Amino acid sequence: MSELPPLSPDVLAAAQRAAMPDFARWQEMVRATGGCAQPIRLQGRRITFDAGLEVLDVYRTADEPTGYLLTACGNRRASRCPACSEVYRDDTYHLILSGLRGGKGVPEDVSAHPRVFATFTAPSFGAVHARRVKGDRVLPCRPRRDSPVCEHGRPEGCGVQHGDDDSQVGQPICVDCYDYAGAVLWNAHAGELWRRFTQALPATFARHLGISRAELRRRLRLSYAKVAEYQARGLVHFHTVIRLDGPDGPSDRPPGWATVPVLQAAIRETAAAVSVPVPDDAPVVRRRWGTQLDVDPIYVATGLEGIADQRVAAYIAKYATKAAESAGTGDRPIREVAEVARLDVAVHAQRMIYTCFALANDPDYRLIPLRQWAHMLGYRGHFSTKSRLRWARCGRYAPITRPIGLGNGAVFSR
Repeated sequence: MSELPPLSPDVLAAAQRAAMPDFARWQEMVRATGGCAQPIRLQGRRITFDAGLEVLDVYRTADEPTGYLLTACGNRRASRCPACSEVYRDDTYHLILSGLRGGKGVPEDVSAHPRVFATFTAPSFGAVHARRVKGDRVLPCRPRRDSPVCEHGRPEGCGVQHGDDDSQVGQPICVDCYDYAGAVLWNAHAGELWRRFTQALPATFARHLGISRAELRRRLRLSYAKVAEYQARGLVHFHTVIRLDGPDGPSDRPPGWATVPVLQAAIRETAAAVSVPVPDDAPVVRRRWGTQLDVDPIYVATGLEGIADQRVAAYIAKYATKAAESAGTGDRPIREVAEVARLDVAVHAQRMIYTCFALANDPDYRLIPLRQWAHMLGYRGHFSTKSRLRWARCGRYAPITRPIGLGNGAVFSR
């Protein structure tokens, strides 16, 4: 009879854990994390008192099987923790959908309010390879007559029909022509650009109506939810849902003149006008939205012209769990520039990371934390945001950063 092969260290460790008398409690703690890939280990104690300061209960993590209390990491990135990111995706999906259809504290009448799905993109900082499709046919990337070359002697065009998984997509046609500093600085100011847009949009409505913003708030409210997504070229763009409400929010219908076409026109006008001022002592860089701006109406029925609300919610939720790693970079902070050469990242992303470190040493940009956000290619804003208390109260589940029930005398630490 042949001998059984030796067990691997992982299988052996699992067998030893299963044989321990406290295995049931350990399994209960692991199950409570929801399958978290990197649970947080807490140490400490909790003491529960009644009104007369009599001790009702004492809990110590030292009494747990491992000496720790395990809790889910709550990381939204699918590349870091698939289990927690799935909870985050579900939260985002139901948050967006409740703001479009109602539910979770939002009346169902909100589905009749004007709302659009808008995508704000970055400007161009140089020609990049792209996958172009027309119907079922894949078109050449950048066809050019007479095969012109740039000032660096490289072809300005590309006749390749790129596939879905072609690593060239998003990479510059000429790395020397590409404005890496401008791209990184645009990422760094994209969050501020969005903030200024949300401030300017009500002003656009007020100006066209010939009233003050205070008077506008007595007639109309604008609500939004957005998520940031990285394009293959390493620049963020924003997918947003913008809704018009009456003065009391989602429970109040907007005035009759507030229609989808009016909202679309106001968004386009505001996006073209808003910008982030350039400091006087810094080189001129582009801090405006790109010319490509899609503003589509959202409807409940899929048969109407526009986008179905359920599809919008699913689309936004999908990108809420992704970050810069979808642009070929890493998902963890980079402490030193020497680490960049050892990263398994795309060449284009690596150049943007190097640019972050280079600009961080420039006195003109000393107030921008580019070194801290180099792994995000300069972007330092929130990935998922909504208008405060106006869009919807919550998603289907509790927030992913849910607190632990610590009692009234708890001291815990990682």
